[in-house]
Amino acid sequence: MMLQVDTIEVVYEQAILAVAGVSLKVDEGQVVALLGANGAGKSSTLKAISGLVRAERGEVVQGRVLYQGREVTRRSSQALAGDGLVHVLEGRHCFAHLTVEENLLTGTFAGARLSRRQVSDELARIYAWFPRLKTRRKSLAGYTSGGEQQMIALGRALISRPRLVLLDEPSMGLAPQLVEEIFDIIAALNSREGVSFLLAEQNVNVALRHAHYAYVIEGGRVVDQGEARQMAAREDLHDFYLGSTGTQ
Repeated sequence: MMLQVDTIEVVYEQAILAVAGVSLKVDEGQVVALLGANGAGKSSTLKAISGLVRAERGEVVQGRVLYQGREVTRRSSQALAGDGLVHVLEGRHCFAHLTVEENLLTGTFAGARLSRRQVSDELARIYAWFPRLKTRRKSLAGYTSGGEQQMIALGRALISRPRLVLLDEPSMGLAPQLVEEIFDIIAALNSREGVSFLLAEQNVNVALRHAHYAYVIEGGRVVDQGEARQMAAREDLHDFYLGSTGTQ
């Protein structure tokens, strides 16, 4: 098992309960979708796993997080990144004043120090996955499109060769064609390089098409779960839990 989350509760500013007893798991080599409407608790769950919740005055007050069999509930995000667990935040968060390539290179700081040759090899690998970025490598990230910025954020995470990627709302604000392109790359990375993914997503159809397993979160709680193919066949998933987001 790559990741195991046992009944975690997340509280912000010692008062606001954002996640109430969430449990989930990601097996090695899986793509797992965490589905739910905006405000359901998806992002807080991912931040609790990656250790970033503390940067927002949040805390895991109950439960535990295990990564590769070891408890990491209170480990720093930097230490987790060094161990192969990386988090791509919602909204992409590129360094607008740096070039595309400089943004990608910041991802090399997460793991072991690389030689110049290794850095060059890793850049070539990322450009093979994201050909658009190669053509824009000298452009300032702030002048790239939303889809290109999502590719930058994902490429920056992948350059350190992680074992597990937490991916928050990768489809947000993107045209359908770009969403399909990015999810196709995620599926290929999973099948060819064995990268595991836990992705929080409102776009139900595309998420379930590329995931192996899915959890539905509502009000900070897991209210449903199952194999992705079986979940995709259920109309009530869209009607009762996710509203209009299921039609995207």
